[in-house]
Amino acid sequence: MNWHALLENEVKDSYGITLKLVDKVDDAALGWKPAGGANWMTTGQVLHHLTNACGTCFKGFITGDWGFPADVDPSSMPHEEMMPPAEKLPTVAAKAEARAMIEKDYALALEMLKGVSAADLADKPAPAPWDPTPMPLGRRLLQMVQHLTQHKGQLFYYLKLQGQPVNTMDLWS
Repeated sequence: MNWHALLENEVKDSYGITLKLVDKVDDAALGWKPAGGANWMTTGQVLHHLTNACGTCFKGFITGDWGFPADVDPSSMPHEEMMPPAEKLPTVAAKAEARAMIEKDYALALEMLKGVSAADLADKPAPAPWDPTPMPLGRRLLQMVQHLTQHKGQLFYYLKLQGQPVNTMDLWS
């Protein structure tokens, strides 16, 4: 398997489509979230989450730099601090802010991918701060692309529920 080619193609596809969906967001709807149920992110929080759903995680897995302060051991953090409820998540002030941050994360993902060896992608163990289960680095990075893709789908449905003109093809091209 060629992890580099697979990951690069998936990164480019997922970010490209995500950015097109971000362009469809109405800044007036950043505070919108589904009415029923609990623990829903607002549209602004989904946008913010997209800004570090992949590239930032690539950096963490590849370099070990997760952005935590030096005196913080993420493996000992309580679950709620590692995965806080929606009401505690950050948001963006405008879709332009989100777009710029997503473009930066996109560039980071590609930069990190270029700097990792094929051998490391295939064989280097890559435990996550939230999941110590060992798995190869390439698979962990693919999970981060899937993470971005999952939230891209969430944004798609938020747009659909807000009455924005989106259709199935907006998820794929």
